Amino acid sequence: MKILVLNASPKGKNSTTVHTALYWQALHPEHDFTFLPVGQRIRSYEKDFSPVRTELERADLILFCYPVYTFIAPYQLHRLIELIKADGVDLSGKIASQVTTSKHFYDVTAHRFVAENCMDLGMKAIRGLSADMEDLLTEKGRREVEMFFAQLLFACDSGPYETPTPKSPARERSVYQPVLSQCRKSTAKDVVVVTNCAPEDENLRNMLEDFRAALPYESRVVNLRDFPFAGGCLGCFGCAVTGRCVYQDGFDAFLRQEIQSADAFVYAFTIANHYTHSSWKCYDDRQFCNGHRTVTQGKPAAYLISGDYRYEPNLRMIVEARCEVGGNYLCGVATDEGDTAAELQALARELAFAMEKQLARPANFYGVGGMKIFRDLIYVMRGLMKADHRFYKKHGIYDFPQKQMKRILQMQLVGALMAIPAVKKQMKGRMNDAIIGPYRKVVEAAKTASPGAMDATT
Repeated sequence: MKILVLNASPKGKNSTTVHTALYWQALHPEHDFTFLPVGQRIRSYEKDFSPVRTELERADLILFCYPVYTFIAPYQLHRLIELIKADGVDLSGKIASQVTTSKHFYDVTAHRFVAENCMDLGMKAIRGLSADMEDLLTEKGRREVEMFFAQLLFACDSGPYETPTPKSPARERSVYQPVLSQCRKSTAKDVVVVTNCAPEDENLRNMLEDFRAALPYESRVVNLRDFPFAGGCLGCFGCAVTGRCVYQDGFDAFLRQEIQSADAFVYAFTIANHYTHSSWKCYDDRQFCNGHRTVTQGKPAAYLISGDYRYEPNLRMIVEARCEVGGNYLCGVATDEGDTAAELQALARELAFAMEKQLARPANFYGVGGMKIFRDLIYVMRGLMKADHRFYKKHGIYDFPQKQMKRILQMQLVGALMAIPAVKKQMKGRMNDAIIGPYRKVVEAAKTASPGAMDATT
């Protein structure tokens, strides 16, 4: 079998991920492996795509090989997908799969993104391998890698293949026209609108105009297409200690002074390839100069999205998860799928209210699970990720349950007492009352307290 490995890591042959594919090549010389360092050569393929086209056409199995960056794949792979689709090379009927390495932070959204784009191209997508960074260094990890490859070869003949996401029904897409009047503006808050709106994207541009008209605060627009990115994140960890990127294009100062300094964030884009244009992903990845620190925690966010958002479940997960992990209150998402003007107006009011009242909510699974992965990772890597370590200590993110000695001893005592038949009999039916007692006191205290400061009518 002719197997094409598209190595989308910006580290090229020094990629941890690509060594999984090299391991398969070493074990299976009966197959013809070809490796393309698309992550390192993406700029050259923008000028001449023919080397990629040739290898895509001759391959029986196309294997996307990449590290997970910022909920999805690296910018370089996003750009490659754009180039493949723009070239028009016929890949229908070919088999595709993927292998990633990560700490399992939203590897599911990364895999779904790649699978959906493969299916757009008419390929048969087989569920990929999501490995931990060190899996290939352990006997168990190598065994799992070998089992995956055996299953992959088996599935190439008959599946099972990934199930496509239902496509949006055909609908007339009229250009949204601005209809909202300018309201009175306050300068008490700084609202930044981050977008990658292209000159020809009239729909998104008009949505932006109406949202800003309805927002009772002055806002400013930052278009990512105008920033002179020197390239995508290299994954070099050069910023781990200093917080400064190795590129000399000024992105660090731009990010911190023009975007992160705001009181609220509005993100506006048009859906493309199940996310948006690759310029946004370049911005996503370059934010690694912040390390794994939630530096904008407590600031609200809102989204303006043009396209069939309701038919993009993976994108919806990413939008919500980014706010949950970052500690940003998600005010909502306005789209051009329904009553756009009403959605824009409602979202503008919600964002203003969130800023004024400093709204917050407890993190859901997306946020709690994501931060626990980083909590453990940074604690182990604290000797290298020094800025992250200081941030996690300061903000109490190191909430290891094994350090909650008082709680552990309480539970041991309760367990020991409940093991005594006489105590167990006496406590029958009373355990829930003991648990709920403190909550009843909170409710009773609220009844006698003065009216809450948070009054939605004011």
